[in-house]
Amino acid sequence: MTKNGPIALLFNALVISFMLAPILVVCVIAFTPENTLTIHGPELSLRWFKAVFEYPDFVSSFWNSLWLGLSSATIATVIAVPAGMALIRYPNRWSGLLQGLFLSPLIIPHLVLGVALLRLFTLIGGAGSFGWLILAHALVVTPYTMRLVMSALIGFDRSAEHAAMSLGASKTTVFLRITLPMILPGITGGWLLAFINSFDEVTMSIFVTSPSTVTLPVRMYMYATESIDPMMAAVSALMVAITAGAMIILDRVYGLDRVLVGRS
Repeated sequence: MTKNGPIALLFNALVISFMLAPILVVCVIAFTPENTLTIHGPELSLRWFKAVFEYPDFVSSFWNSLWLGLSSATIATVIAVPAGMALIRYPNRWSGLLQGLFLSPLIIPHLVLGVALLRLFTLIGGAGSFGWLILAHALVVTPYTMRLVMSALIGFDRSAEHAAMSLGASKTTVFLRITLPMILPGITGGWLLAFINSFDEVTMSIFVTSPSTVTLPVRMYMYATESIDPMMAAVSALMVAITAGAMIILDRVYGLDRVLVGRS
């Protein structure tokens, strides 16, 4: 009952193949030497990857996305760690409401968030500001960090903390020397997951970016509305490589099964 039979394995293989096939096709097309989106047999070329790095709009948008992802993931982690500790260690009648509030961006469509944030930034004069864009992304990715921080704190054995405090250690020392190292895998995994989601975010970013703060996914969307050529495939392949690399690191640091399935 706990093992998959051959039919289940075949079905899983077909589903995975169906999901990965478009990504693999795009990655293969990225190496074509032609001017159109075609698979050119065994001949490969790095022509379009070179074109990406020579296209200033894509380069500037990449750096915008990189700094945006790093900043928003860090802010989300700074918010998620104390919030998660408070919700797990000091539960009260408001804990469920506060937890739902922190995790609500997971269920609110990003289209709705984008329109709402655009209206808010316009009212306060923050439209087009990179700082407000960072805060908008931090709002969206904080739930991902919160989930992993809370998961690391659930079932946390506090005997080491109590022993340290009984020996005269301050609360700050206990947190820095005992608590933080023990939950660090969850914090690191949450930061990486937040970075991945911020780097790939496009729906909300379309509404809150300005010409000087266009992110890479938004730039790709804008470029695709004007022309379709293998350079789009090259950018997509680079995005896949970055995301896959971050997911591999996340798996090594925390474990994808714990992130996606909730296994301990």
